Amino acid sequence: MGKSAVFVDLDRTLLGHASGQVLNRALMDEGVVPQGRSLPGDRLLYAVNDRLGENLLSMGLVRAAARVAKGWRQDQVQAAGRRAVEELTALVAPFAPQYLDDFRADGHQLVLTTTTPVDMIAPFARAMGFDAVIATAYETRDGRYTGRLYEGFVWGTGKLKAVRTWADGEGIDLGDCHACSDSVFDTPLLASVGWPHAVNPDLPLTAIATLRRWPIEHWDAPPGIPSLLGLEPYDVLRPFVRSAWFPYARFDISGIEHIPRSGPVLLAANHRSYFDVAALALLIARLGRPARFMGKKEIFDAPVVGSIARALGGISVERGGRSDQALRAADAALRAGEVVLVLPQGTIPRGPAFFDPELRGRTGTARLAASTGAPVIPIGIWGTDKVWPRSARTPDVTLVFRPPTVTVRVGEPLSLPLTDAEADTATIMAAIAALLPEESTTRPAPTAEELARTKPPS
Repeated sequence: MGKSAVFVDLDRTLLGHASGQVLNRALMDEGVVPQGRSLPGDRLLYAVNDRLGENLLSMGLVRAAARVAKGWRQDQVQAAGRRAVEELTALVAPFAPQYLDDFRADGHQLVLTTTTPVDMIAPFARAMGFDAVIATAYETRDGRYTGRLYEGFVWGTGKLKAVRTWADGEGIDLGDCHACSDSVFDTPLLASVGWPHAVNPDLPLTAIATLRRWPIEHWDAPPGIPSLLGLEPYDVLRPFVRSAWFPYARFDISGIEHIPRSGPVLLAANHRSYFDVAALALLIARLGRPARFMGKKEIFDAPVVGSIARALGGISVERGGRSDQALRAADAALRAGEVVLVLPQGTIPRGPAFFDPELRGRTGTARLAASTGAPVIPIGIWGTDKVWPRSARTPDVTLVFRPPTVTVRVGEPLSLPLTDAEADTATIMAAIAALLPEESTTRPAPTAEELARTKPPS
């Protein structure tokens, strides 16, 4: 094993929520405690923990749980821990597996480090592939708990003590280790390792991490997307992303019901204008799910719409052969169950290609579908070039008196063989083209002025 480790906290770090309710249900289902028995106000306490993190009251109750458990059979509690694995796994933060895989790839041991009783959490740790568990242990005699703790309470300075004892036994220097936690009460541990990570930090830890310049991460959102109290910019901006902000255009959006309400989804749209981003932002706002958006770096540099794209979780695809990096980010988002929006054409067609009814795309969308199993939903966009032609540096705001109509049509999920990226890409592009109005195939040859509007400004 490696001579370095990553110490990962459980609640609100590895898990997106506190584990208490799941573990309590498992104890009841296993017959350890009577059905329906709970502490007064426990739901409120769990809700506070979910949003704000640990507090002295909740941790005092956790410490007192050893006395409550006096007389319980250890094997029954361990069985309850096994029973809870599936529900706990469903609570794992969407991007946590990606971070854990990266730590493993760097040669670190993974150590689940939690106040939660070890008999309850060890089965979950094994299922997640952790190399070791550091957790609170209850003293036992003749297979039953005595009501006392064994070697102390693994919380605050007690957690640091337990980590040091384990590291000494493994011959590991904490200076070579990482620690990940959401709680200000884990500051002693975070300050003792070489690489502290404030993950989904509570407000006090956010302040400490900012002052000490510790990295702040959010394993419930894509890397680089900020989150506060479980909210990311999408949640904050969504109520304000309205067509009224674009009085120089009218929007006709339909077919949103074809997009699944949960699970990974690949949205594939054609590309006619930088104003496509505004149209797609309105679509995503109405969808009610945050989305990752793959687009050329120039889109993210554009005024107004670039800011919207970044806030909605955009993935910038830079020129110069770095598209694989963007595809890896999109792959990770899909594996985390998110929506990823792709423009398979890669860039706005120029000249006669802009008017070609046969759309041509790159294979990235098909490759993502094949690697993740995410369904592909085609989207046809029309009219955005009338608002913001490629020849202009900004949208034509003078159109407020005669706004053109922008149509966005969402098609049904595609059935793709996923064995030939080129053929699948052709199918995707044909499905997008089928969603465009008849004008896209019947219009006359473009004039010189129309051709000029498809080229970047000089």
